[in-house]
Formats: sequence, C-alpha cells, structure tokens
Amino acid sequence: MAEEIVNRVAKSKLKVIDLEDFYPEGKRILFDIKDWLFEGLVLREKDFRASVSAHNWSQYRDCYVALYCSTDAIVPDWAYMLISMQLQGVAQLTVIGSLEHLESIVYTSIISNLDVSIYQDMPVIIKGCAHKPVPSNALVLLSQKLKPIAKSIMFGEACSSVPLFKRKKM
Repeated sequence: MAEEIVNRVAKSKLKVIDLEDFYPEGKRILFDIKDWLFEGLVLREKDFRASVSAHNWSQYRDCYVALYCSTDAIVPDWAYMLISMQLQGVAQLTVIGSLEHLESIVYTSIISNLDVSIYQDMPVIIKGCAHKPVPSNALVLLSQKLKPIAKSIMFGEACSSVPLFKRKKM
C-alpha cells in the first residue's frame, strides 16, 4: 500500500514571495534619440523640436519607455525632458537609461508601496527564478523591507533555499 504524499511546504507557515507576480503588464520600449540628431551627434534645437512635434506619441500608450542615445553625442537634459513631456499621460512611465534601469525603477515603486504586514513574524522565501525581467535591485529592496518584520528570510525555492536572515531569539 502506497503512502499518501504530503506537501509539507504547503502546510507550513512559510510564505513565498514571487516578484514576478507583481510585474506590471505593458510593452517596454527603448527609445533611441540619435535619429533626431544631426549626423547622430549634434542636437540642433530647431530640428530636434520639429522632430518631437511631428512624432506620433500615441503609439506609446500604456508602454514603459526608456530614453537613451546610442551615439557619443552630448545630449542636454532639456531634450529628454521635452520628450518626457510628450509621453506624460500617454506612457505608463518614462525614464532615461536602459531597459534594466527602467525595470529597476518600476520595481522600486512597487516595493515601496507593497504592504508587507502579512509577513510579520513569518518565515519568508523570496523566489529566485523568474521568466519576466525582475531586476536584482528589486530582490535587494524587498529583502531590506522584510528584514525588520520577518522571522526569517530565504532566497530560492522551498526545496533549495539559501538562508539570508534569521531573527535572533530574545
């Protein structure tokens, strides 16, 4: 007679946090401004403003946009600000930098607004594997937010986790 398989992890008080569950839907776009520069290197204000005015901004509706320049041009801050003004109210979020930087900023906001009170005095595993781009910075921010309240913090999966923190008994 076969013994019944019991999932002890499911029956334990262990709480698993998968940051992938908080990943906001929306297309991520890396917006290169080099095509709006003279020979890809020089920003001519009149021409740049004309390009910004003529561009179809509605295509970025509900997207997350990272602005950057792929050439070695010196781009004044106001140029990125001008583009961001067009994207305000259209895109979900606009930043200057890479897609990795964009995801880091997205997750910083998510974690700062995350209610972690349900993890009070609980053992917690922060899940490690993800199919969506969860930045390492998000894992660090989450572990720092949990440390004051969690009983213990581990990283990985329930079957093979790495202990990170355990509150000392008083």
